Parts: sequence; C-alpha cells; structure tokens
Amino acid sequence: MRKWLWIGPGILYAIFFYWYTDFRGPMTPAEIDTIAEHLTRAGNSPAGITRVREFLASDTGRQMIMINALDMNESPPSLPATGPGAGPTDLLDHYMGHMYPAMFARASHPIFGGRAIADAMDLTGIEGAEHWEQGGLFRYRSRRDLMEISTDPRFAERHDYKIAALTKTIAYPVEGTIYYHDLRFLLALILFSLASALDLALFRRN
Repeated sequence: MRKWLWIGPGILYAIFFYWYTDFRGPMTPAEIDTIAEHLTRAGNSPAGITRVREFLASDTGRQMIMINALDMNESPPSLPATGPGAGPTDLLDHYMGHMYPAMFARASHPIFGGRAIADAMDLTGIEGAEHWEQGGLFRYRSRRDLMEISTDPRFAERHDYKIAALTKTIAYPVEGTIYYHDLRFLLALILFSLASALDLALFRRN
C-alpha cells in the first residue's frame, strides 16, 4: 500500500504533464501555409497574414503568454446574441463563451486578470494609450494551440462581440524561459507534499 501512496500521485502527475505540455514541436511550413490559407479565405489583410506567418515561422514549440490591455466601450452597439441594453461585459462574456472551453481543452487558461487603478504611469512613443480599464495574462500551451482556437469558425462568429465591447485593445505574445506560475511545478509540489504528509501519518515509526 505504501508504494501506491507514491506511485498513484506519480501516475496522476505524468498524465497531467503530458496533457499540459505540447510535444509536437514547432509548427511545420505545411501547417503555417494552412493557417495562411484560412486567414486569406476569412478576408484578413495581406499585412496581417504576413505578421502571422512571421510569428509562426519563429515558433519554438514552447508555451507562451498573451498580454492583453482592454479599454471598455460603455455604449456598445446592439448585437443579436446579447440584445439591446447589453453592456461591454455582456458582449465579452458571449465572446469568451467559445474561448474558455476551447482554451481549457488545450491546457490554455487565464493566469491573471484585473482592473486598472490609474492611467498609464509611463508612456513613450504612442498616442492615445493613456487610459486602460482592464489587463490580463493568458497562457497558451503553444502557438499551434493559439491558432487552432483563433481559426475555429466559432471564433469568427463571435469576434464582432469582442470588437463591439472595446474602444481599444492591444494584445501581444511573450515567451519566457522560467514560469514560476507553471501548474506543472505547482502540482508537483502539491502532490509531493500530500504524499509526504500521508506517508508520515500512516507509516511513521516511533
């Protein structure tokens, strides 16, 4: 029984690690071409498609963080799914109704979200970016997962709701080498601590 106290958490952690990590490596040229063709059919601008190609061509296969800054539109237009009188949060909730399930299915999730407590404290080289209302960080398992989510037809159906909910937004990806928030690290600590505590409680010797 004692060995299963350690083997069980080890199996659980291995399953989680496999799901939470993308082992497929960087995106291939064929995959990038498929994404570019989809964006072309969807009516994206040549400049936007070129930007996406450059982003995917430098893919490392590792996880990434998307940094988002949002300025809410307090008088959004009426859209079919949310109806008249809906506020910007209602529109964003409808948009994220697709995003969250698609993200969680691919081990991608929010890391942090909060409301701004002041205008920009440091601003250089950009106009009209003093005021933001919300900020958030989203973890994506890989660039491949990000593109699978964003090229899903349901994303296109709801993207207008995000645009209508905002007066301005900026989102850009970053990739680090150390992630102190990484759930693989946190889960390992939690499982090791629980197994150690149970081992001491059940099998300690005087």
